[in-house]
Amino acid sequence: MTVDVGIIGSVNHDITVFTARHPRPGETVLGTGHRSGGGGKGANQAVAAARLGGATALIARLGDDEQGRALLSSLDKEGIDVEGVSVDHTSPTGLAVITVDEQAENSIVVSPGANMTLGPEHVRVYGETLSRVKVAVAQLEIPIETVAAAARTVSGMFVLNPAPAQELPPELLQLVDILVPNRSELATLSGAEELGDRKQIAQAARMIEGPSAVIVTLGSEGALVVNKDQEIHVSPPQVDPVDTTGAGDAFCGALAVALSEDRDLVEAAEFAALAGGLATTRHGAQEAMPTRADMEARR
Repeated sequence: MTVDVGIIGSVNHDITVFTARHPRPGETVLGTGHRSGGGGKGANQAVAAARLGGATALIARLGDDEQGRALLSSLDKEGIDVEGVSVDHTSPTGLAVITVDEQAENSIVVSPGANMTLGPEHVRVYGETLSRVKVAVAQLEIPIETVAAAARTVSGMFVLNPAPAQELPPELLQLVDILVPNRSELATLSGAEELGDRKQIAQAARMIEGPSAVIVTLGSEGALVVNKDQEIHVSPPQVDPVDTTGAGDAFCGALAVALSEDRDLVEAAEFAALAGGLATTRHGAQEAMPTRADMEARR
């Protein structure tokens, strides 16, 4: 299989509870419904890329349990190359517990499980595949050393989605071509105390040494593409959101596909913003990822 997009990241079993509002510390609130499904930033981004027509491979780690087997089968049905998805026999499959309120805002707790056993050795096993992809994407729900190993292996473009937020070693950032943080992740990486307007966001993005460009996702405000010469705002699509859980992952998966099709950075970000917006109009993470037909219907 020819692979254009390589994803290195997490796979989780998601449990989502819908509620009128998020509980305060020590408080119990009644939910209005619940559901379960596939999640994990790596798997979500792989599904997004595959549904948008990208020939996609995933390198990840699952537990030897019912949830892991179900997730692997689901990813395979999406047309994703899952040869790089291996099983750890001592840790459970990753789990995410999500609450979504009436404003479609989410709160998430992740128990990584087998995701944290994905090591550089697993990247090396599939190094030949990674070395051939046009675009590779990684996130931070797996060990940092594994992300670095992937970055060193890729000969094409390397995109890092630095989520969940944490400080990163300078040597890793030097390996990144495009960094895709949200506002809070950018604040963590840059040390900026306040990121209110676009000028402050652009200044913070330029403080990060290494990547040739930073694309800051801004939720309902779209995204800001920043490089040394310019900052360009990308407007979001007009949608009625019901669940924002997978929006950032839809953005990253779509960005990878657009870049693999040799679109320029701004055009790729516009494509990604549309995918991210459409993902908020459906419940769930992987279930909400738009198809190419969904995208074409809105353009």
